[in-house]
Amino acid sequence: MKPIRTDGIDPAARSRARRRALQALYAWQVSGTAIPQLIHQFQHEQDMEVADLDYFEALVRGVAEHRGVLDLRLAAHLDRPVELVDPIERAVLRIAAFELLHRLDVPYRVVLNEAIETAKRFGSDHGHTYVNGVLDRAAAEWRPGEAALGRR
Repeated sequence: MKPIRTDGIDPAARSRARRRALQALYAWQVSGTAIPQLIHQFQHEQDMEVADLDYFEALVRGVAEHRGVLDLRLAAHLDRPVELVDPIERAVLRIAAFELLHRLDVPYRVVLNEAIETAKRFGSDHGHTYVNGVLDRAAAEWRPGEAALGRR
């Protein structure tokens, strides 16, 4: 039996939701498909049965809705324009930025670890190190209290 936290959050289902959100957002970035259509397509895939569907949808809609602000906030921590960041790493960064800024119920360490693992799985060979560096700097600015405690 898989562990479920006492607060009702299934970490494995959340991880799957993040991975599926990455795939949906990548498709959105590349094809420009409407968000409702993408959500509908992804919700009907077989492995979505074991993902946190509500969290998947919140991530996809949240990133799409707040993309301009997320990109602006991320730009301060990037070494190039956001449009020139690899599409997979860009989607990972946008998801993590959304979580850091809008999902304060998710600890910043969880956000960073999930983003790094997702970038390792789907991104370029060293994309996860780029994601780690960007998000480490962003977390220090956006969640200074948590980041300071995490560095002790």
